[in-house]
Amino acid sequence: MSGTTITYRVSGMTCGHCEKAVTDEVSALHGVTEVKAVASTGLVTVTAAAEPDDAAVRAAVDEAGYELVGRT
Repeated sequence: MSGTTITYRVSGMTCGHCEKAVTDEVSALHGVTEVKAVASTGLVTVTAAAEPDDAAVRAAVDEAGYELVGRT
């Protein structure tokens, strides 16, 4: 898969529901082609056609009810 992949650290995810909520919100962002959220590590990997907009990813994570801590 082509594009840019960035991994973010997200706090507050504890279960599969958390993973789905974050994945659904971030996946809705323009240009995002793949999202993998892992509650056990607190990591969310985002692949997009161009480099993901950190502010948009932060807003999507916030909308899901979690906090984006930063890039890893």
